[in-house]
Amino acid sequence: MLGRNSSHFWGVVLETSDPLALAQFYAALMEWQIVKEEPDFVGVAPMGSHVEYLAFQRSADYVPPTWPNEPGAQQMQMHLDIEVPRLAPAVAAAVAAGATEAAFQPQDTVRVMLDPAGHPFCLYVDTSA
Repeated sequence: MLGRNSSHFWGVVLETSDPLALAQFYAALMEWQIVKEEPDFVGVAPMGSHVEYLAFQRSADYVPPTWPNEPGAQQMQMHLDIEVPRLAPAVAAAVAAGATEAAFQPQDTVRVMLDPAGHPFCLYVDTSA
């Protein structure tokens, strides 16, 4: 075990050629705030919390992943899942913030979106209830 407690930080870091622009996109999309800003590393977190975060690190050789996967192309290695109450308004809000809807959509209750740097993320409605 790591010996962690609720005051230890945890987060996810995405590579990008423009950390500030991608941080601004996710801050607007998630209604979070920028909590750390350096030239090559920018982090966002929920309002009032800095324990969990999403951060963006500059990679000069960043290549956006393809969706869906294509042989010989940069593969997606991870994606974010974001539960929303209603799919259509969430897709519209994501597009307004700068996302694009992926051409390939594998499920009716999920919309695969691409952030401004090309990382896929999923907006989904919980249908288990």
